[in-house]
Amino acid sequence: MTRRAEQGGVAGVDLERVWVGVLGRVWTRPPRPGEQVARRLLRSPGLARALVTTPSLALGWVVSSAVVLALGVVVAPGIGAPLVPLLAPAVAGVGIGFAYGPGTDPGYELARSMPTEARMVLLVRVLVVFAVNAVLGVAAVLVTGSLSGLSAVTWEWLAPMTAVASACLVAATLTESATAGVAVGLSLWAATVLGGAAVGGSLLTVVSERVLVWPYLAVAGAGLAVVFWWDRAPISTRNSSVKTRGWA
Repeated sequence: MTRRAEQGGVAGVDLERVWVGVLGRVWTRPPRPGEQVARRLLRSPGLARALVTTPSLALGWVVSSAVVLALGVVVAPGIGAPLVPLLAPAVAGVGIGFAYGPGTDPGYELARSMPTEARMVLLVRVLVVFAVNAVLGVAAVLVTGSLSGLSAVTWEWLAPMTAVASACLVAATLTESATAGVAVGLSLWAATVLGGAAVGGSLLTVVSERVLVWPYLAVAGAGLAVVFWWDRAPISTRNSSVKTRGWA
């Protein structure tokens, strides 16, 4: 039985051939300098290729994230409140939500079927996407010329960034929809910001109270545990998982 028949696919569309096309596009392109560096660091050609095919690590995506944070830097003086601590978690959450999953990632099927653990692919991608967004956030803070703001990065908004990214990842993984994952994660972050404003009298309450760091980290840890548990399929059953979960 073909995957199209198993999935009740669109009439006239042979998803098996689509899958072969995905393999061809992913594996036939020669490694570029960035991928060669990743190969040396990760010691895995497959893992390096999965990393460089991450949608939210594409140049256009990174530039878009930088533009959003730059707008926050520009607009903040006009409204008298720093926006980067509020925008950075949201930007990172969106990037994480679109880092890995059916329907958004050309290498998703590859990651589900290659010998490298799918959880390892997910972990490496999440760490790199998070690191890129954290660097963008730090750069945005430095542009404001506030060293105190840079100090606050470590203890304050990196923690909510971790929590929001984890929430987006959990929702995207469980729903198998990057869009749904981002919507859920950003909705939770918006509710948190508004709730903090209602209690503390400021939108920045959620990123200025150090007592919230530990709850944020707890949420992030719980989210990663849920994702790793959900994506725990062993290699022996990976191919069947591709057929049942791979195409959205």
